[in-house]
Amino acid sequence: MSTSHVLLGLLAGGSRHGYELKRAHDERLPRARPLAFGQVYATLGRLHRDGLVAAAGQDRASGPDRTAYALTEQGRATLDQWLSTVEPPMPYVASTLFVKVVVALLAADVDRARSYLMSQRAAHTARLRELTAVKGDPTATLSDVVAADFAIAHLDADLRWLHATLARVADWHREVHP
Repeated sequence: MSTSHVLLGLLAGGSRHGYELKRAHDERLPRARPLAFGQVYATLGRLHRDGLVAAAGQDRASGPDRTAYALTEQGRATLDQWLSTVEPPMPYVASTLFVKVVVALLAADVDRARSYLMSQRAAHTARLRELTAVKGDPTATLSDVVAADFAIAHLDADLRWLHATLARVADWHREVHP
């Protein structure tokens, strides 16, 4: 995730100060890792330095001065370019889950590898149930539901892969340990 681009996108709707940007990020990307305030302000500093945002006034509401930032034309162009750039599919398998399965097959016997896969499948299934409950929660926001749908699709793919790999463990182990 590009924090710079997310902040530019959040500023596309109007000027905001750092606290509002952090809150908007955490509300609109509810299943993403929350942003730290330091990360927000450091990123705003870089965006300001690069001419992508400009100070749009200060507010002193019962505390320290808060500088609001607004998107500049250059910032809008940068955001539009980022949004129109297609994300290429990952060229390599870069999943800890995949690596652990391969290492389990290299380092363990068939039963231990199968046990690891079954434990992982149980953890994925439990998380899938949690996310499905989010979708049925009447207090869930649309952001919550969209994030849950994204995570569910990925968990579903992992579960299908785990199921197929469980069926192949013995053959794969014989191939690795002839």
